[in-house]
Amino acid sequence: MSFLLRLVLPDRPGTLGAVASALGQVGADIISVDVVERTPGIAVDDLVVELSDGRLPDALISAAHSVDGVWVESIRRYAGSLDTQRELELIEAMTGDPDRTVAILISGLPRIFRAGWSLLLQVSGDVAQVRAASDAAPEDIGATLSGMSLAPDPARMVDPTVDEVPESLRALDTELAVTSFGEGAVVLLGRPGGPVFRHGEIARLAHLVGIAGTITSGATRGVRRPQRQVP
Repeated sequence: MSFLLRLVLPDRPGTLGAVASALGQVGADIISVDVVERTPGIAVDDLVVELSDGRLPDALISAAHSVDGVWVESIRRYAGSLDTQRELELIEAMTGDPDRTVAILISGLPRIFRAGWSLLLQVSGDVAQVRAASDAAPEDIGATLSGMSLAPDPARMVDPTVDEVPESLRALDTELAVTSFGEGAVVLLGRPGGPVFRHGEIARLAHLVGIAGTITSGATRGVRRPQRQVP
């Protein structure tokens, strides 16, 4: 059984190795490690961990906390592909097929950020038109986004206490990030069940979306997905 652990840990040599050793003692193997954010003295890493059958996920938390200065920010079941797609690979794919840049971006963002879904929306007032959607994006778009603030500048985390996030997303504890993709267009990234988007992730999201916008030379050029209206 695979789990995604987000760890906050001291950014010093040997700490991640100590975590790996502690996890190994409870029958867990680290499958992959992603650097989420680095600040002076602190690191935030995402670990995909395979836990032996019959072991409880609480054992992962206890093992990680046994290393001095380490804190588990979140833990959740992980059913995604372990063959992760890096930013450079996504950029290469977009530049290699400019006509499909938008489709490649929107389908690739959830894998890079280990999120649930992403959408490209054309927004005008209270009306949003879906230009592209990843797998697992919300089906009932009208009910999901009606009345929700999608102001994208600067790229940011969506605050449910300010941005009128619909109850349907709050019920799933969906963390949201939004960034601009050309005039009137935004990319919305959803991560049901968390963890929250870190500032480093927001910066990476804005960077990737900006590159895609440059490649397409227009927010919606090259999109071939059928359009749906959001009331």
